Amino acid sequence: MPVHLPDDLMVSVSGVRGRVGAPLTPELITGLAAAFGAFMTGGSGSGTVCVGRDSRTSGPMFLRAVVAGLQSVGCDVVDLGAVPTPTLLMAVRDRGAVGGVGITASHNPAEWNALKLVSEEGIFLDAERSSRFRAYLACEDPPRAAWDALGSLTEDPDAWGRHLDRILALPNIDVGVIRERAPVVAVDCVHGVGGPIMRELLEALGCTVAGIGMEPDGRFPRDPEPTAANLGDLGTLVRESGADIGLAVDPDADRLSLVDETGTALGEDLTLALAAATVLARTVGPVVTNLSTSQVVEDVARAFGAELHRAPVGEVNVARRMQAEGAVVGGEGNGGVILPALHLTRDAPLAAALILQHIARESVTPSEAVARWPSYEIVKEKVAFPREHLGAGYRALEADLGAEVKDASDGLRLAWPARKAWLHVRPSGTEPVVRLIAEAPDDRQARALVTRAAQVLEGVA
Repeated sequence: MPVHLPDDLMVSVSGVRGRVGAPLTPELITGLAAAFGAFMTGGSGSGTVCVGRDSRTSGPMFLRAVVAGLQSVGCDVVDLGAVPTPTLLMAVRDRGAVGGVGITASHNPAEWNALKLVSEEGIFLDAERSSRFRAYLACEDPPRAAWDALGSLTEDPDAWGRHLDRILALPNIDVGVIRERAPVVAVDCVHGVGGPIMRELLEALGCTVAGIGMEPDGRFPRDPEPTAANLGDLGTLVRESGADIGLAVDPDADRLSLVDETGTALGEDLTLALAAATVLARTVGPVVTNLSTSQVVEDVARAFGAELHRAPVGEVNVARRMQAEGAVVGGEGNGGVILPALHLTRDAPLAAALILQHIARESVTPSEAVARWPSYEIVKEKVAFPREHLGAGYRALEADLGAEVKDASDGLRLAWPARKAWLHVRPSGTEPVVRLIAEAPDDRQARALVTRAAQVLEGVA
């Protein structure tokens, strides 16, 4: 039978997500996995699919459901266990697998889970392929393998170890320089999959680690998104431990946020800015980020004589643009850093190594590193707004705000370059809300943009 997607399931270019039990059930997950395996193999079932999960309590249950679905259509399955999402994507590419399935809801609360669907390139399905997969789900009944042609199951407990070795071997990372500085690093892994792997990485770099939320039991003690507002405990840990820097990762360890040596959260956008400065200091080339990322990344690129390109929000959109531009570094303002020399996916352990390289090579504190660049205030809000009225909402915003520059490739981005301000309005791909993101040289201007945008949308709805 074709797979019916419940109305309350969040479907985006990267996969599907929802609350555990309703609408996300093992039965639904098994059907989705079977369809994915058949789709990626052209119905033959001949090929290997890598599977990994984060630390959520529902992860082992859904992993078994995914494995069953894939085996039922003849796919051989490699179970990586609890690993960072970037580790999974690297393993798919390195093994020559036909695809991968990540069982993680990333920054969503613990009662959520999701499937992230990975292509043979080691990146998420792009918009075109994701659309074809959804059409397959709606119309096709995946052909099941005979009893003597079911897929095999093997385990690969060394995927993260290989990932770690590749990070340490990067020419961008001078392990000796970091070890010589021997930084004390405070870490908050929010009980996600990042706890053990971040400790192993940091200790390999010669760091002394002070950690909270390091046990990967999936019981998040706070909102797991690593935004500045959620990092108060990490700031306290930095001050109490005398740490040189604080690092926070999300539950599947593809996003990294920073706290400086005073315990002040720096915001996720500065992760990409400082990582880009590290890469560009060695290799100048194009930089790609999304439409919602801070202008400070553009300032960094300009300082090194590099060109900045913007893509629609979504990791795969940035990755595809990076391929097209031959980018040397890129990512998203949510703390996701992509280094093509390693792979084309957001990678928090990689980002941590690049940030530590930056402060060690430059002999600066995090606050000193940030002070070198222009300062902006970014305001992010979520509002309930009917998606069927988005077109009218965008037209009303454009008419009301009268921007100097408009970009409609992903929702609506309005910009006022002369006053260093912009507003991006778009429907979320992971939550049933519309996101309002504005940036300006001061909080008052940015907040005024968001407030006015919300008022305009309220008038339309």
